[in-house]
Amino acid sequence: MKSLIHNFPNQLQEALIIANNAQLTQPTVAITNVIIAGLGGSGIGATILQGYLLDKSELPITVIKSYTCPASIGKSTLFIACSYSGNTEETVMTMQTAYAKGAKVVIISSGGKLIEFAQQHKLDNIQLPGGMPPRSCLGYSLTQLLQVSSFFNIATININEELTNSIHLLNTEHENILTVAKAAGAMLYKRLPIIYTMSNEGVVIRFRQQLNENSKMLCWHHVIPEMNHNELVGWANVHDDAVVILFRNDNDYERNNIRYSICKPVFEKYAHAIIEINSKGTTDLQRIFYHIHLGDWISIILSELNEVDAMNIDIINQLKGHLANN
Repeated sequence: MKSLIHNFPNQLQEALIIANNAQLTQPTVAITNVIIAGLGGSGIGATILQGYLLDKSELPITVIKSYTCPASIGKSTLFIACSYSGNTEETVMTMQTAYAKGAKVVIISSGGKLIEFAQQHKLDNIQLPGGMPPRSCLGYSLTQLLQVSSFFNIATININEELTNSIHLLNTEHENILTVAKAAGAMLYKRLPIIYTMSNEGVVIRFRQQLNENSKMLCWHHVIPEMNHNELVGWANVHDDAVVILFRNDNDYERNNIRYSICKPVFEKYAHAIIEINSKGTTDLQRIFYHIHLGDWISIILSELNEVDAMNIDIINQLKGHLANN
């Protein structure tokens, strides 16, 4: 896993080549809504994309992580199915429902049932390199989601410029990223991470999932300002094992910065420590990729400190095995 995370900038470069060679076709009717299906490491790119496009797309974008499709699916729906293996049963089922309802279906996968279905029914598909853990392939999947969004005019994205600049940023900041990751990992070791953000929730969900799978740690996340309306009240006692980690951006909304400045003394009083992770970059996508990569490195540092195998997900494989027999 460590080598895969180290290779993330190169993965983005390869993903850009795949995106530029994607063979997509225009829909027969105008797209009025977008639905993206994907779970776990295969679906986190959809959650991040949804947050990224919140103030950039005029079309409603829904991300589903279940067996149930929204009733709004129809012929004017762009339905994107994301499953790295191509066999995620929830995604396969919702894709089949969307196809039956006449939606414009695009599949992003490395193979499996989804690619087989796409080839059988001549559906648009982008095939990814196989043989890796889905969570290590976010660079591939998120880049293809950006490409699909651009092609279907969901939003205006200069994908070549954005990816090229993001890759340069990550390569330039490599040593600094490692330094920050090691310091954060040391502070989070044998602690309970409580993760907050004031912007794209998908980025901190990614970090939470990486701590779960790579570091074998439980943690939780929340978003400012929403946590000001509920979770803040829970900070009423000392939590010696808790470390607050805040993902920050230079362009975070000013009212949220004020909210955090008010909350910070509460965290300082009741938590063991506070870590602020400031992004770098000049665009939203650059900041997103920076935070993703830094969070991934923190999870690897913690896996080493915890002396666990970052690749091991035996409990998930056991679950899938039981489901296959029922």
